[in-house]
Amino acid sequence: MKKMYKDEIKTLIRNLPFKVDTDIEIAGRPPSIASSSFLTNKQQGDWAEKIVCTAINQNFSDYFAVEYGRSSSISAGDEQFSDFYKRYQNELNEIGKKPDLLIFRRRDFGHAQPDLENDSHIEKAIAALEVRSSSFLVEKYNSFMGGKRKNAISECTRLLQSILSEPYNSLLKNKNENIYGMLHDATPSTFHDLDFRLPSWSVTAELRELKNLLRELKDNIKILHGRDFLSVTPKMEDLALVNRWIQKYGVRHHYLQVFFDKAYVISFREILKLVSNHQNEESFFSIERDVKNQQKTTIKINVKIGSEVIGRIDMPDHASEMKKLDRGRLLFYVKFEGGKGYLDKKVFLKDVINA
Repeated sequence: MKKMYKDEIKTLIRNLPFKVDTDIEIAGRPPSIASSSFLTNKQQGDWAEKIVCTAINQNFSDYFAVEYGRSSSISAGDEQFSDFYKRYQNELNEIGKKPDLLIFRRRDFGHAQPDLENDSHIEKAIAALEVRSSSFLVEKYNSFMGGKRKNAISECTRLLQSILSEPYNSLLKNKNENIYGMLHDATPSTFHDLDFRLPSWSVTAELRELKNLLRELKDNIKILHGRDFLSVTPKMEDLALVNRWIQKYGVRHHYLQVFFDKAYVISFREILKLVSNHQNEESFFSIERDVKNQQKTTIKINVKIGSEVIGRIDMPDHASEMKKLDRGRLLFYVKFEGGKGYLDKKVFLKDVINA
């Protein structure tokens, strides 16, 4: 089974429509200094891992989760960071990117804990979880974006009625039959598909008014073109490194995205299948440079493609913390404590344990 899984992942990566360098060697100088936003994001990520790990262990007696991925309070600017960073690069080049959590069967270890330095113990894991965090509330976001799209469709309908009424209807037909035909056939369900270049008409007042109506229409269409889904966010550079770890240990790998009210899970295998089909782009995923992640190229997959594995999360407490760097600089960041995730056991069994 492990060999079949390894081979399937290897084939899927080889058949992706973009190049993934599975032999990549990670190198480079360590960053010289951390930032407050980096430390806050790290705290949030650590909190998300604890929420998931605790939820699993509180809900199952047959299975248990352990924290596995590299975690350290050392950050750029600390005296020991350069050595830490080099060791981490060596680890990535040797075994790939460790997932954050490993899931084991209780019967394989009894009351003991697995030795995470022992490859034979790691290979006994039945699932691996890469836990990502996001500073959104799913319900609030969906409500806001739904209202924004509804308003844009309403505005498109109003503007279209004006444009296709006299005197603008005849003007448009005479000036640009392509735009006229496109708009004449448009319906609320096809507004998303409209795209045209704004003309530069300005000779008469009516032409200027028509151009302004077209500009407003184009602005509202742009809203409908924008990404309107929250996402599971694997980094492009991680595909090769996750594959490297899978090829070594053969453990089924999953991404689990934690928001502040819910969490979603999708398997690494399904991610590769999804992005293999270019027709899924825009509707189900996008590829973007992530401003919040050092401009790294990130695959953003609609969370609805995954499964809602935690349907409710109690908000954690949060407080300001201070870190004093070795050279005397002070960084202030947010630390998260508490909160609770309410795991959907059926979903977890179906989509993680028995996937």
